Amino acid sequence: HQAQPGKRDEVRRVWEKHVKPRVEANPAHEAYFFCYDDNDPDVICVFQLYTDMASMQDFLKGAWYADYLSEVSQFIEAQPQISPATLVWAKGFNIQNSHGRSRGD
Repeated sequence: HQAQPGKRDEVRRVWEKHVKPRVEANPAHEAYFFCYDDNDPDVICVFQLYTDMASMQDFLKGAWYADYLSEVSQFIEAQPQISPATLVWAKGFNIQNSHGRSRGD
């Protein structure tokens, strides 16, 4: 998220209202990181790991997501960018894929 100047904490409050509780309740979220960029006081970086692509798509299709975008839009410069990626390796996480093999070993 690219917040409007000085509005990053407002973005976080909207995120905590709409997104955080749904992530906490969503078993398809294997990991979720909400981070403040140390080099830009108006940037938030989010990294999410879902069990699969369909789970990500289902999560973002919820009616609540449109409400989130509507409310957060008053504090951001542009809509959030979503860039799907495949986890190849990670330190500190032992995440099982659908075949029972560990990713991040």
